[in-house]
Amino acid sequence: MVVVMKREATEAEIERVAEKVREAGGEAFVSRGAVHTIIGLVGETAVFRGLELESLPGVDRIIQIGKPYKMVARALHPEPTFVRVGPAVVGRGMFTMIAGPCAVESEEQAMTAARAAKDAGASILRGGAFKPRTSPYSFQGLGRAGLEILAACREETGLPVVTEVLEPRDVELVATWADALQIGTRNMQNFALLKEVGATKKPVMLKRGLSATVEEWLMAAEYIAQRGNSGIILCERGIRTFEPSTRNTLDLGGMAVAQLESHLPVIVDPSHAMGHKDLVAPMARAAVAAGADGVMVDVHHDPGSALCDGPQALRPEELQALTKELHALATALGRQIG
Repeated sequence: MVVVMKREATEAEIERVAEKVREAGGEAFVSRGAVHTIIGLVGETAVFRGLELESLPGVDRIIQIGKPYKMVARALHPEPTFVRVGPAVVGRGMFTMIAGPCAVESEEQAMTAARAAKDAGASILRGGAFKPRTSPYSFQGLGRAGLEILAACREETGLPVVTEVLEPRDVELVATWADALQIGTRNMQNFALLKEVGATKKPVMLKRGLSATVEEWLMAAEYIAQRGNSGIILCERGIRTFEPSTRNTLDLGGMAVAQLESHLPVIVDPSHAMGHKDLVAPMARAAVAAGADGVMVDVHHDPGSALCDGPQALRPEELQALTKELHALATALGRQIG
């Protein structure tokens, strides 16, 4: 059950609703949106019905949602949510290109990739300063130095930066440098981390877990939204199946279900889904045709020397050709370029 407050509701009226719920033994999570403030209720629904919350000053309506996720459900928010990342916007009916290096290796490498992303027409720069790797002996990222390099790339190109955060203790640090925080596939169900990024004002890109169902993915987003942060971008990046010919299996059906079930924007990462650069372009085109709100791809000036995921990285000229194709396709489908 959720309480939708009126646009003009005061802080005192919002707190009065939350206080009444707590007095009845429930929990109340306040999420302040651009138009309405929403209060998610946790506890016995029958008890909440007896509180007659709809009669309190400032309350617009009460919504009973049958899904296990409440705040991110389309039933609560029929209109799509648009998420602003710096000057860029990600949302339904739009198409946003995100590009950059999988990992920040050096200032020269990252700056070259950032310039390539800018020249190609990307709206957001991605790059990893902290890298969760399967092997403890693989390159783990430059950490704070990588964040500083990304900030320098933003300063030169004007592109807002999205980068991954791995641990709750690093959220404040990463949020200081980045325009948006990424939760990677391995951390999709790191609930402590989800709660921590939910408490920030920064947009969050939430990647689908390796073996997560769409419902589990949306429930992970619920952890973030429940803490008051509705600026969430869902990212389909392939799931683990029995098929070994690609790195993962890109689930465009799951992407479409997420769009149907949620008001949040959903983008696709064909680079990590496919694991091979020759497969990135066709899957990126398929994603746009299927209605993805954006595409995120890896770029590297010399993929053969990359310290992380070189085989899937596009060269700058390949990124430029792909972005041109995707923008043309999105425009033909009546989409606005974000």
